[in-house]
Amino acid sequence: MPVPTIIFDFGGVLLRTEDRSPREQLAAHFGMTYEDLEAVVFGSKTAVQASVGRLSADEHWQAVARQLGWPEEELPALQRAFWGGDELDERLVDFLRSLRGTWRTALLSNAWDDLRPALHEVWHIGDAFDEIFISAEMGLVKPDPAIYAEVSRRLQSEGEDLLFVDDFLRNVTAARQAGWTAVQFQNAEQAVQEVQTWLASRPRG
Repeated sequence: MPVPTIIFDFGGVLLRTEDRSPREQLAAHFGMTYEDLEAVVFGSKTAVQASVGRLSADEHWQAVARQLGWPEEELPALQRAFWGGDELDERLVDFLRSLRGTWRTALLSNAWDDLRPALHEVWHIGDAFDEIFISAEMGLVKPDPAIYAEVSRRLQSEGEDLLFVDDFLRNVTAARQAGWTAVQFQNAEQAVQEVQTWLASRPRG
């Protein structure tokens, strides 16, 4: 019998920017808006290439430093400032841990090649997931229909056995079009409630 699987996004769901001030201060340093700085880090050509594994995260950050005129030898300081307001939702991670053994849990993230080691060595949350899917490793990004098809294939599960939680509506919509049940993340309490409601209707693994 297929095991129902709960799949969570990472950035914007498990890891969220709870304090905008560090990033705002960094943007002001460069004479930019918060949104402009995020576009350099997340929306540039090298960011897109890193998201599908065509560049490493280090190569992307080096390109960011060059674009911003930041000394490459001081990249760690730039990264600390950029990520300074991000917080891991430990309670949400613990909720996922509590599901393992009865249900299957997975992570599906548009991310660079430094995410997997960070999950294990920085945040120490790799144990919350039975499976981890990272766009840079797969060569595919959400909301490409191919990434949902590939995740389904690797999990050996049909769409009705998959529940996906993501903060971006476009990714949620694409998951639904793939036949998955999908929830747009608003806050931790809402996400947990919707996951529990869905699980209550499923046979246990």
